[in-house]
Amino acid sequence: MRTLMLMLALSAGALPVARGLNVRVLVASGPEVTVRLPVTPLNPPASPLAPAPVVVPQPFSENTWTVGVRGGVLTLNGQDAGSTTLYLPPSPGSMVTIAGKTYRGGVLLRAAQGSVQAINVVDVEDYLRGVVPAEMPPSWPAAALAAQAVIARTYVAARVNPAQPYDTCATESCQVYRGVAAEQASADAAIQATAGQVVAYGGKPASTYFSSDSGGYTASSAEVWGRDLPYLPAKADPYSAGGPRARWRLEVAAAQVQAAAARFRVRVGTLRDVRVTRTSESGRAQEVTLTGSGGTARLTGTDAGSFVRALGAASSRATLSGPVGPTTPLVVEGSGAGHGVGLSQYGALGLARQGQDHLHILGFYYPGTALSLLAEAPGTGRPVLAQLRPLPTRPALLALTGRHGE
Repeated sequence: MRTLMLMLALSAGALPVARGLNVRVLVASGPEVTVRLPVTPLNPPASPLAPAPVVVPQPFSENTWTVGVRGGVLTLNGQDAGSTTLYLPPSPGSMVTIAGKTYRGGVLLRAAQGSVQAINVVDVEDYLRGVVPAEMPPSWPAAALAAQAVIARTYVAARVNPAQPYDTCATESCQVYRGVAAEQASADAAIQATAGQVVAYGGKPASTYFSSDSGGYTASSAEVWGRDLPYLPAKADPYSAGGPRARWRLEVAAAQVQAAAARFRVRVGTLRDVRVTRTSESGRAQEVTLTGSGGTARLTGTDAGSFVRALGAASSRATLSGPVGPTTPLVVEGSGAGHGVGLSQYGALGLARQGQDHLHILGFYYPGTALSLLAEAPGTGRPVLAQLRPLPTRPALLALTGRHGE
C-alpha cells in the first residue's frame, strides 16, 4: 500500500532546496487540480520547515489525488486536508504529473481565492529542459540554443523571490514551460554546455527580453515600455533576415480598423484615413493619426504601437496605407514579429549559421553586459551571481563576421 507524503509548508515562499537553485512555476490553477505520482513511491526527507508531515492514507488508485478547496482549506479526494498548503518536495530524479502534464521535481499546492494553485518546484536546470525547446525549435544550431538557454536561465533567475508564492508561470505571459514532454536532446546539450550561465548587468541578472524577429532593427526598451535600459538599445540587426515574417503585408477591413480604434477610445466618427505619422529610431510606430468624419485624433507612444498590433500586425515596425472606406481596406506592411527588444531569435539563428558562438550572440543583443554564473545564497533561496567576464563587444563580433559600418 503506497502513501503520498504531502508536507505542510509553513510559508509558501520558504522552501527547501533539493539541489542547486529551485524555481517555483505556477503550472495549473482551478477549482480542482489532479496530481499523480509515478508507481515507484517517493520518500522525500522531512523538511525542517515542516516537522509534522501530513500522511495521506491509501487506498487511492494509481497514486492519483484530486486536490480541491473548501472553506479556504485544501481537500484530497474530497477529504479535508486540514491545511491551506501541501508540499511534496523535489528529490533527485523525482517527477510529478499535474493536471495531466508531467514535470520534474515536486509540487506545492496552495489554496488561493477559492482555487487551487499547483506550483512545480524544480531545479532551475531541469526547468530549462522544458523551456528551451518550447521557445526555440530544437533543430536550430547549438549556438542559438545555447543563447536561448542562457537568456531563459537569466529570465527566471531575475524573478526568484521567496517572498512571493511563486516565481514564474508556464505560459507566454512569462516564458513557455511544457515540462518533460517538451524535452529534446539538442536542447539538453545546450543547457548542459551553459550550466549556470546568466547575463548580468550591475551585478544582477539582466532583463533578457527576446522576440521572434527584430525585422532588421531591434527596438529599445525605452520606446516599447518607457523603461530605458542601456543594454537594450535600438540598433541595426542585419542578421535577423531569414524568418518567415521578415517581410509581411495584410489588408484590414474598415470595420476591423474602426473596432480597433474604439478599443483605444478614438472617437472621430467614420474613419477615412489612418497613417503612421512618426516612428522611433528602430522604425516602429510612435504616432498614428486617425482622421474621420468627426475630426482627427492621434495615438502616441506605446498606444501607437499597440494599435498597430491590434490590427493583426506581427510587429509595430510597420506602415499604414490609408485611406479607409467601405470597400477600401487598410494596407499594413511591415517586418519582423514581436516587440523587437533584446535578442531576436531569427537573428540568433543567422549569427549561429555564420559560425558565431553563443557568447557573441549574447554580446550583440545585450551590449555592455557580462557573463556570470548563477548560484544560491545559502539559507535564503535567492540567487547570487559570480562575475566572470564581459561579453564580447560589437566591434569584436563585426571583425569576426567581416561586417563593418552597420
